[in-house]
This record gives sequence, C-alpha cells and structure tokens, in this order.
Amino acid sequence: MKKSIFATLFALISTTCFSQPLSKVDFVEDLAFLKKTLPAKHTNLFAKITRSQFENKVDQISMRSNGFDRNRFIAELFRLTKSVGDEHTFTEVDFIKVLPIQFEFFKEGLFVVGIDSANSSLLNSKLESINGHPLNEVLDRFKEIIQNENPMYFNDRLLNLINNPVLLNGLELIDSDSTATFTLRNSNGQAQTIMVKPVNGKDAAKLNLTRSGKNLLSHQKKSNYWFDYNADKKILYFNYSECREHQQYSFAKFCAELFPIIDEQKPEKIILDLRYNSGGNSAILDPFIEKVSKSYLNKKGKFYVLTGKKTFSSALMNAVELKRNSNAIFIGETTSGNINHYGEVRGFSLPKSKIVIAYSTRYWEIWKGKKGPLQPDIPVKYSIKNYMNGKDEALMEVY
Repeated sequence: MKKSIFATLFALISTTCFSQPLSKVDFVEDLAFLKKTLPAKHTNLFAKITRSQFENKVDQISMRSNGFDRNRFIAELFRLTKSVGDEHTFTEVDFIKVLPIQFEFFKEGLFVVGIDSANSSLLNSKLESINGHPLNEVLDRFKEIIQNENPMYFNDRLLNLINNPVLLNGLELIDSDSTATFTLRNSNGQAQTIMVKPVNGKDAAKLNLTRSGKNLLSHQKKSNYWFDYNADKKILYFNYSECREHQQYSFAKFCAELFPIIDEQKPEKIILDLRYNSGGNSAILDPFIEKVSKSYLNKKGKFYVLTGKKTFSSALMNAVELKRNSNAIFIGETTSGNINHYGEVRGFSLPKSKIVIAYSTRYWEIWKGKKGPLQPDIPVKYSIKNYMNGKDEALMEVY
C-alpha cells in the first residue's frame, strides 16, 4: 500500500493446521470470534453490508456447520468475507497442496498455459469442465466466494484458485481434495479428460511445469524490475512486476543503470509494464515517476503504461498517479483494483482453525470522486493463438 509494505499475513498461520481435525464446536467458536473481532478491527466493515446482514450470515453458517469438514468451512469463510464487498478483506489460508495445472483467460476462453510434463501434449488446450461440471457452472460456484462486480478482479482471483483442491472440494466441484478430473479440448477440437493429483505447493505459477508463452517479452522474468532496450525501434521496455525491493538488486541500482541508457540512447518511446504487479510498497517507483515525468519522454506518443487484471493495490496507485500527473497512454485491460479502495491490510487468526482473516484498516481516496477500476485508453483483448506464437497485443500497439 502507499508508503508502506503490504502486511505479511502468513506469519499468523499455523503450518500444521491442516492436520488438525475440527469439530462443529470448533467451527462455532471460530465464527463467534470472527463475528465479534472483524467489526472491531476493520476501519468500516459496514460500508457495503449492514451489521444485521453480516451477523445473520455468520449465524447461518454456524447453524449449518454440523455437516462441515474443514474444506467446506474454508469455502464458507470465503463466502462470508466476499460478502463484505472490500477487495482487501478476505480469508487467507496457508494451502499446502495445489493441482499442477495453470490456466489463463483469452478472448476464446480459458486455456491451459502450464501443466505437468506427463500431460504436456494438452498445453494450450481449452478447459471444458471439471469433474463433469461445465465451465459455466464452475465459474458460478467461484462467484459465490470471489467478488465479481469487477470482472477483472474475479478473473485474476479465479486463476489463482481454480487449481486449488481444497476450494474445489469445499465448493463441491470435486469429491475429495486428493484428485480432480479436467476435460480439455485441443486445437484440433478433440476432447480429453485427465485425472490430476495435487502436489506440494501453494501456487501453480511457481511450480516446475511445462509452459507456453515463453517467447513473450513480458514473461522473461529477470527481477522484480528489469528493462530491455530495442535499439532498432528505439523503444525501452520496463517490466515492473513487484512493488518490492529485490534483495540483491536495489531499485536505486536499477535506476542507476536505466537512466544512463535513456540519456545515451534517447529512446523514442518508453513502456512501463504493470500488468503482472499486484502491489507491495508504492513508494519504490517514486524516483522513476519523478524523473520520467520531468523528461522529454513525458509526451503523448512517447510514454506508455500497460495495465491488466493483476494490476492491484500499490501498483494500481502507481498507475493512478501516472494517469493523473503524466501524459502516458494506458494500454491493456482494466485493473482488478478499484481506484479508491479500502486497504492497509492487517490480519487475525481464528482460535481453533488458525485461518487468517485479513481486513482493511484505512480507506484510500486517491482520486476524489472516481468509482471503480482504472480503465485503459486503448483496451486490448488477448488471443491464445498470438500467445502461442509469442505475440503480445498490448506491445503490438506500441512497437
């Protein structure tokens, strides 16, 4: 968040909590604690939901909890925190297993962009169903636990959770969290159903999977921040994927390498890519913003900012600042974060399950009167065919 680092919530979570069986009494005790604690800690819990509505939802979960297992309880907590209507108030679980398959949205549908080597022939296949549940039904179930007023917020969160066996089971899309079946359709129109078992991990994006899209410039992860200069086209590309200092490569050192290149080469265009940045400390980018804003590059047709569904929190704040105070042209997708929003996240653990409930402690009104997310000047829809061929529609608008 602005001028501070996003709170580390995992420190509150017990890594052994998944091995501990929980009873109805435990669920009820956790819910009673949540019912009392969240309103007291949140800066304004009842901005979009009334106290009576919130308390009634908690009571309804308590009354149904006799038939719950842990996975169902987690799904119910997701539903509850979703109902608050605050993008920074959510249920945080230290998931220890993930299905080794990763998806991405394209204009043609939801496609596999990462998969275990045993199923590598299904890379770039389109998702049809999970355990026999058609994709539309899967999306509807996830809309019960993920805010969907902003489609980009929903899409981003779905991609992080659709390969989560605990939530798939808690939403009753799969019979247990030990296996799932995916029906996929390849580019030739042939459908194939595969059984996938979870592996150790929290995020499929960090697994060693067979992946597509490797030829895209934006996917060449080198650090939290890195740049590439195309001398032929005289375009400087700056990828900023995390609002966090890299331990071995400070942002000050990065700037000390970046700006001499600008001074020497005099690029005709500069691109700042915020599409994969979900936040951290917005102050880190300030030296870049200040220097570029005073340079010859701060003109229409010379400065471009790319945004997408992962642009959130502090990265969104950086984007808004540039939108308000520079001549940059914005290209890409709508941001997942709202311009004005609750944030400055903290968290507390539930006494029995040790599940963390994250909550907002401050309201950020960074652009008075604005509602909803930041919209691009030039909207882009991405194609699976271009993705497979290493073509990036957002960059194609500039290069």
